[in-house]
Amino acid sequence: MFFTLHEASARWGCSIADIAGWAAVGKLKIMTGIGLVRCGDRIVIGQITISPMDLQPLFRRCGTGPVEGLVRRIMPSDSAHWLIITEPPTGVIVAVADMLILAEDVFAFEEDHDMVRRPATGANGGTSYAWEGMNVALIQRIHDRGLPATQAELIAEMQGWFADQSDGMKMPDSRSIRRRITPIWRALRKEDA
Repeated sequence: MFFTLHEASARWGCSIADIAGWAAVGKLKIMTGIGLVRCGDRIVIGQITISPMDLQPLFRRCGTGPVEGLVRRIMPSDSAHWLIITEPPTGVIVAVADMLILAEDVFAFEEDHDMVRRPATGANGGTSYAWEGMNVALIQRIHDRGLPATQAELIAEMQGWFADQSDGMKMPDSRSIRRRITPIWRALRKEDA
């Protein structure tokens, strides 16, 4: 599963320029898919990582930049090194709308930077949440689809459940959800081992 840059920016309340900046310093990878190209004697096709610094005009905060750019340097998914596209000699065109971040990277970034959706609070500063309803949703999710790959993904799903129940107005923070999910997560992971 992937998030587009626009989906991640809406989710985090930031601009795609911020996401490009985080990717430029190695905190995220921006990916896309390409058709067949040649990089010297190597043929590359499919999922690749791109460098946002190679496409900097696409990420202007003022919104005046182009929506697509020419990529000449790529990192295939099975490589840790940048390759220069030699065929076609001009590189390939990539649109911002086609730039993606792996969902697992989004969830890990949120966890590392405490960026999972913030809670809404009542007028008195207190909150009350439908924890029992979350438990039912959690049980249904695990029954229907099993456990996701990471606990952070499960926390984000449950936070999404709260958002859906309240039109995005009343969601507990990720730490509150984690405190309630962690014992269940550990018990089920122990059974899988």
